[in-house]
Amino acid sequence: MDLRKAGFNHFVFLHVIKREEVALRRGVGYLKEEEVKLREMANVRFIDWAESLYEQGMEVGAYVSIGDPVNKIVDTAKEEDVHLIVTGRHRKTKLLELLACPEAIGVVRRAPVPVLVYKYMLPSGKINDKPFERPLFATDFSSASDRAISYLLQIKNVIGKLEIIHVVSETQLKDTSTLSVQRVRKEYRKKLERIRNMFMDAGLQADSHLYVGNLEEQVQKATEERGASMVVVGKTSKKTVKEDLLGSLPKKLVEESLLPVLLIPSEVDD
Repeated sequence: MDLRKAGFNHFVFLHVIKREEVALRRGVGYLKEEEVKLREMANVRFIDWAESLYEQGMEVGAYVSIGDPVNKIVDTAKEEDVHLIVTGRHRKTKLLELLACPEAIGVVRRAPVPVLVYKYMLPSGKINDKPFERPLFATDFSSASDRAISYLLQIKNVIGKLEIIHVVSETQLKDTSTLSVQRVRKEYRKKLERIRNMFMDAGLQADSHLYVGNLEEQVQKATEERGASMVVVGKTSKKTVKEDLLGSLPKKLVEESLLPVLLIPSEVDD
């Protein structure tokens, strides 16, 4: 509901029924009765949610589709011209986590708009009902990060306080002389301060922090130290060899982070 502060007043619900959910187990064929039952079950929930939102002056649309979830989510987002995709992701057994990852990653890679992968349970066991209260924005000063900054400024009314971090890899500190290390530190601190000032000038409370080490590990460390309620990163839509071999930060966050993850694209492939 906090999203209303940023002008989000029209919500579109989408439930995708996989084809295998409406197929007979022994390969006999398509089961129409099962499709009808699953559609009605989804509609009952949607009607209940819609009534609650209508009472608060909000507009609601709803779709129940059959097919590939990634394709349906991306296509519906384009048709409805949405500004944000929100999808839930629960913590499951390790096997189910692995089985579920391709769909979540598929949406993140292909989505034409920012994607919020919402995880409702905090590491403490409490319900995360205020994900925008203290987001942690990890920047690498790329065009993707610039796009993320623009988006965060658009939704600034939702955010309580923003924590901004950059992680310097150890390879950037090969020269271990004190002067070299100080020069690198000052360079990145200056860049972080510039970003912080942009948010402060827009009326948003923000702090900036510099970390050194492995990217994924340091982002996780920062979320704990800063009491983050969510992680925000910019992403490119282009899949690289490096990503295939090592895994991208957005992919790892979707798979492993216990916090909600907001991924903001810099560009979108057709």
